Amino acid sequence: MTSQVSSPAEQADGTDETVVGAQRKPVGAKDVRRLDRVIIRFAGDSGDGMQLTGDRFTSETASFGNDLSTLPNFPAEIRAPAGTLPGVSSFQLHFADHDILTPGDAPNVLVAMNPAALKANIDDVPRGAEIIVNTDEFTKRAMQKVGYDTSPLEDGSLDGYHLHPVPLTTLTVEALKEFDLTRKEAERSKNMFALGLLSWMYHRPTEATEKFLRAKFAKKPDIAAANIAAYRAGWNFGETTEDFAVSYEVGPAAQAFPPGVYRNISGNLALSYGLIAASRQADLPLFLGSYPITPASDILHELSKHKNFGVRSFQAEDEIAGIGAALGAAFGGSLAVTTTSGPGVALKSETIGLAVSLELPLLVVDIQRGGPSTGLPTKTEQADLLQAMYGRNGEAPVPVVAPRTPADCFDAALEAARIALTYRTPVFLLSDGYLANGSEPWRVPEPDELPDLAVQFTHTANHTLDDGTEVFWPYKRDPHTLARPWAVPGTPGLEHRIGGIEKQDGTGNISYDPANHDFMVRTRQAKVDGIEVPDLEVDDPDGARTLVLGWGSTYGPITAAVRRLRAAGHAVAQAHLRHLNPFPRNLGAVLKEYDKVVVPEMNLGQLATLVRAKYLVDAQSYNQVNGMPFKAEQLATVLKEAIDG
Repeated sequence: MTSQVSSPAEQADGTDETVVGAQRKPVGAKDVRRLDRVIIRFAGDSGDGMQLTGDRFTSETASFGNDLSTLPNFPAEIRAPAGTLPGVSSFQLHFADHDILTPGDAPNVLVAMNPAALKANIDDVPRGAEIIVNTDEFTKRAMQKVGYDTSPLEDGSLDGYHLHPVPLTTLTVEALKEFDLTRKEAERSKNMFALGLLSWMYHRPTEATEKFLRAKFAKKPDIAAANIAAYRAGWNFGETTEDFAVSYEVGPAAQAFPPGVYRNISGNLALSYGLIAASRQADLPLFLGSYPITPASDILHELSKHKNFGVRSFQAEDEIAGIGAALGAAFGGSLAVTTTSGPGVALKSETIGLAVSLELPLLVVDIQRGGPSTGLPTKTEQADLLQAMYGRNGEAPVPVVAPRTPADCFDAALEAARIALTYRTPVFLLSDGYLANGSEPWRVPEPDELPDLAVQFTHTANHTLDDGTEVFWPYKRDPHTLARPWAVPGTPGLEHRIGGIEKQDGTGNISYDPANHDFMVRTRQAKVDGIEVPDLEVDDPDGARTLVLGWGSTYGPITAAVRRLRAAGHAVAQAHLRHLNPFPRNLGAVLKEYDKVVVPEMNLGQLATLVRAKYLVDAQSYNQVNGMPFKAEQLATVLKEAIDG
């Protein structure tokens, strides 16, 4: 969460302590233990419904009032081979009664639906954690498929854990025997049985999930009823079995949130809503020209639902057509957007350069993933920063904005739109897979909290020639923003030439004059350099000598690591960049105040390279490119070494 309120007992966002006071109270034959936070990971085949299970548990947790953060993790294959390590899909949820920032470093509870899920995740599970396994899937063939010579449920390898062997498949089939379903159809509901069991264990509400299942399978009421029956059976199993002697309570995070209306939201959904809000605040139709690509496709899916807000979504035949249509919509007076990931940015680069030359507002949304080339479609990375900065021919500067949390994607979209509309320029919005698929509570803003993005189109001539004739000059600039006028095609008397060849200053006529080209190149750069962005805020309560500088989705792990270090008595400062081009004007001064600057990134040091080059500061890189976000403990160790070194 972006809130700075945190529990005194858990300032570090993820220490090993999960029990507060170990309070217990009997409820019949069961005890209830109160926890301040829990990390749960659901894992199984990509066809086992782990993402749906995690999403439903998350929704109920959000409605209960906990702060939360999620990490979906799934294979790139549409349906990887069943029972294999590459086919394992998981969903991790960290929820608490206080402000948290990350999905957690290690799960307190692992739900493993088969041997592959257990083997793929066991190294992340700390000793003493609870493991719930579906024993029905631990057949000799299934175990051999993932390299188990003996059953881990029987050979003592799991003795250090609280193991709960549960025949999930058998219990699900038994619970659904009254329904007219084949065994295979009944088995598909075992994820709902698991969800019911975990909902009992952690006192999650159930009504919304049952309502969801009825709506999801409205055209198949028998399937809806079967899933609800499996869900209730899982709940009842937890209530009656002797294997689960304790259930747990994690109270609402009452002090973590300012007053308001909240909902759980993913990064891509927040970004979609931010784009719609920007179009309404600008009183412009929203046009999306896009080609489906993981992990950006959800934005296309979401925006296609909102024609009632003046949204037009166009699924093009390829990336180039998508951005070409969007740029045409910008010329026509729309708030134009194109969405993609890294490989698509490469294909769109020529048209982005054209947008720079035409000086039209265009939002280029890049949901970064692992690369190069097709890379890791379902894994996260921050490796497109230099591509966004320099990945075009010629001098073609483009502003760059990056959100820091899933909910912050809403505000980042509004900010990117503000820059594009005010300065008449394409703008990069750099999110990533971790933010796109992750979720957290989001306070729904009041309408009067949104920025005014109203646009003034040009309707009349704006220049007087020496002979007194009034004409329209499409490249006559606003003296403060250097933005050129925006004239909608068809406005009488404002016809003008567009195209990729260099323009003459003012008139917009084709020009090959060397001096004019030099002037136009420098003017476009000055326009970007002159964009007004807020000064960088530094969190430094202790007069630290070490600064950790981040951008994008590293905000959560960095902040959690900084909390841990401060709780242990170490002085460390933190600053996080939203604007990467142009940088905040005070960034250079901030960097020079510290003896050491550490820059953690999910790339090989791209921000650090920019900082070193621009400010001549010996920034230390700490890099990771394994497709997963940083862990707080990992960063805390690195930062402590920097402080002590």
